[in-house]
Amino acid sequence: MAPFTDRLRTIQAAQNSLLCIGLDTDITKLPPHLSHTSEGVLEFNKRLIDATCDLVCAYKLNLAFYEALGERGWWVLNETRKHIPSSVIAIADGKRGDIGNSSDLYARSLINELRFDASTVHPYMGRDSLEPFFRTPEHGVFVLVLTSNPGARDFQYLKAGGKPLYEQVILRVKRWNTHRNIGLVAGATRPAQLKRIRLLAPHLPLLIPGVGAQGGDLKRAVQYGCDTHGFLAIINAGRNVIYASAGEDFAGAARSAAQAMRDQINGYRDSPTH
Repeated sequence: MAPFTDRLRTIQAAQNSLLCIGLDTDITKLPPHLSHTSEGVLEFNKRLIDATCDLVCAYKLNLAFYEALGERGWWVLNETRKHIPSSVIAIADGKRGDIGNSSDLYARSLINELRFDASTVHPYMGRDSLEPFFRTPEHGVFVLVLTSNPGARDFQYLKAGGKPLYEQVILRVKRWNTHRNIGLVAGATRPAQLKRIRLLAPHLPLLIPGVGAQGGDLKRAVQYGCDTHGFLAIINAGRNVIYASAGEDFAGAARSAAQAMRDQINGYRDSPTH
């Protein structure tokens, strides 16, 4: 298979989309007509995927929402993953990163068993803690660089060698990217820094959370996050799409919200200011 970055670009072109939908399904927020059980979560996910899979380049599943369901949560996660078509990317958002055998087993779980196309990882423990994820060229590895939460300033902006720590992470990630399968996570709530990150990493995929409910500016996320050809930015949207309606029409409402956002993103990609 092609390296992850090449496959991502191909999928974004074929789908004409940079949109990623976060399937962070909260069992307490399911529409009333669905059972508030693991089976209800799976039905909700499947109907969302069926309604939107032609509009997106990726789905991102935050593992916490499935781990919280207990042993049935792993069943829901696996069945949801299998329902995502091969025409789009499936991202496991677990922010993994550990040493030795622990990292090997995390990678084996997400890559070999659950067969996700990409994972999120944190770099705090260094390269050896991420190496098991890097070894598979077709598997994307999104390294946390600058996150969208308020606490990002606690560590990510600290100066190291005269540069903010997040910039030092970027410099190292670029050296590690020998298989063309590494990207960065950069929050949309920090547009000036996002612009700087794209300047420092012109050829890396960027997974960009934080638009919608978190208040990130969509236009700047697209224009600062894309590469020079208008690709390699993955714009994640979650609650504003998957909970667009709490009624029986939830899947159709999600499709309408996703289509509107996909079209808005494409309008910004075509803007002469990009």
